[in-house]
Amino acid sequence: MKVKLRRFQTTDAEALRELFNETVRHVNKRDYTAAQIAAWAPDDYDRQTWLERLQQNKPFIAEIDGTIVGFADVQADGYIDHFFCSASTQGQGVGRALMNKLLAHDYPRFYANVSITARPFFEHFGFRLVREQQVEVRGETLTNYLMEKLTHAGE
Repeated sequence: MKVKLRRFQTTDAEALRELFNETVRHVNKRDYTAAQIAAWAPDDYDRQTWLERLQQNKPFIAEIDGTIVGFADVQADGYIDHFFCSASTQGQGVGRALMNKLLAHDYPRFYANVSITARPFFEHFGFRLVREQQVEVRGETLTNYLMEKLTHAGE
């Protein structure tokens, strides 16, 4: 399967939200409770706020045969805000393609708040643990990790 990457378009917003919910509910459920998952990926959300965040972050979209299977973004300071791959394509190179695209930016430091589930993936790409964090989301406390990767540009 060939992963094609492209930039976000406004018409992608709903599909990205569905992919986000699917990933959290099916992949992250092995590391978080049902209540934590429900708080993290609720059915009710502000569609306009979601669209505005995507427009601001300008994620890269991963597609296989025209179907969106992942998305990720990196901000000007190296912050990776979103990084999600469809549950149905886990382990098929989608995440690798997205991460390679993000790391191709010439930033001295990349960093992200990474779920328990995603931590091994980020470590595989050379990210190191800065600290464990407890984050409150809609009344639920979730564990995640601040992770960073320093690049040659940062030396």
